[in-house]
Amino acid sequence: MSTPFESKTDRLTFDSLIDTLKKIGTNLPDPRTGMNGQYTMKDTVLSAFSVFFTQSPSFLSFQRDMERKKGKNNVSSLFAVFKIPTDAEIRHLMDSVDPRPFFPLFLQAFHQLVAVSALDKYRTAQGKLLVALDGVYYFSSKTIHCDQCRTQMHKDGTITYSHVALATAVVGIDQPVVFPLPPEFLTPQDGHKKQDCEIAAATRWLESYAPLCKTNDIVLLADDIFCHDPFCKQLMKAGVEFIFTCKPDSHETLYEWVEDFERLGTVEHLTTKKWDGKKHIISDYRIARQVPLRNTDDALYLNFFESTVHCEETGKILHHNAFATPIEVSVETVEDYTAQARTRWKIENENNNTLKNQGYHFAHNFGHGKQFLSMTLLTLNLLAFLFHGILQLMDVNYQLVRAELGPRKAFFNDIKALTKYLYFESFQALLAFMVEGLEIKPPDKKLRTGHQTL
Repeated sequence: MSTPFESKTDRLTFDSLIDTLKKIGTNLPDPRTGMNGQYTMKDTVLSAFSVFFTQSPSFLSFQRDMERKKGKNNVSSLFAVFKIPTDAEIRHLMDSVDPRPFFPLFLQAFHQLVAVSALDKYRTAQGKLLVALDGVYYFSSKTIHCDQCRTQMHKDGTITYSHVALATAVVGIDQPVVFPLPPEFLTPQDGHKKQDCEIAAATRWLESYAPLCKTNDIVLLADDIFCHDPFCKQLMKAGVEFIFTCKPDSHETLYEWVEDFERLGTVEHLTTKKWDGKKHIISDYRIARQVPLRNTDDALYLNFFESTVHCEETGKILHHNAFATPIEVSVETVEDYTAQARTRWKIENENNNTLKNQGYHFAHNFGHGKQFLSMTLLTLNLLAFLFHGILQLMDVNYQLVRAELGPRKAFFNDIKALTKYLYFESFQALLAFMVEGLEIKPPDKKLRTGHQTL
């Protein structure tokens, strides 16, 4: 997807990101027939997106009120909406919109961040980028359902309908912001009687994005579900590196081999001791090379490393993790690779938890529909989360305001209140108003104009 940006950094401003989303909305097929075309698909997409970006389910109704009273509104000035559709019209028009046309925007943003070296701080000591995978439920009901729902039959005869997505995101050690990549939805698959599962979804995701992983030196991180012999073989065949959690109860053969190697004296060990300001932290590591994932003649052999951390004073185990990977691990690198592997938790903490519990209303039923509505609205929600992550990294005024207000909810509460009562000509005008109102003194006055130069 080509866009006439003036420079690489210009592509990562709020206005440029909205412009790209506008182009996608303009090119979507319109499901309506006849003369009923009061609202365009472009306005419908951007209006829905504005709700997620502002984290305000009532944002559109506030802007309709402002339009009636003042003859202007913020959904038009900030999000380039010509005419605000009703909530019912948004649900109606978006139901037939497949989420996949929006996926290139995730990739475009990723490539642009890489191009301006904005993700360099996310790279490991080996120069790799870490991408975490995780399945996430975002809808569940015993009554509302559609053709895309997963179904679970219960012993009492009831059925639970749900939507699940395989979330993917760029994560970094000690980096608080994550950057979503395109999701893969778990939906009934043509020609398959079994329920779709996370492994199947991950396989489809790999088919689409293996070249992205190889070109950008990406290492995949995931929990024990993905440490699955056939899937790991597919990754190896595609030339994609990975570090997956590996638990004893699901990998009995692997752990038996590790203990055999332990008795033979071929397992390597490392113990470190650190003071965290309150207590001494003891970390015990062990490494076993070339152990099988399962008890079959064609089993894949991987490297195993394990970390057990406890408090010296109390003896309490603070955490224990074990991982399997094709990457060569040694006593010199095991601490680093353990830190990389544990970064997988950021997709649950900074990504999924933030989306569910920090204002994005990830699991809220904004509209279920009969076709794609639930999946497409979730995709727009992920894009809103991505846009905020980019602004956090690239926009100085955004950084200043977020730092001053502290908790995420405080920032969005101010956004809701300001846009409800005041009109702003642009998003940068809104941020400048907040910088001035909060009496923030930036370290360099030249940066207050907005976009930062890397």
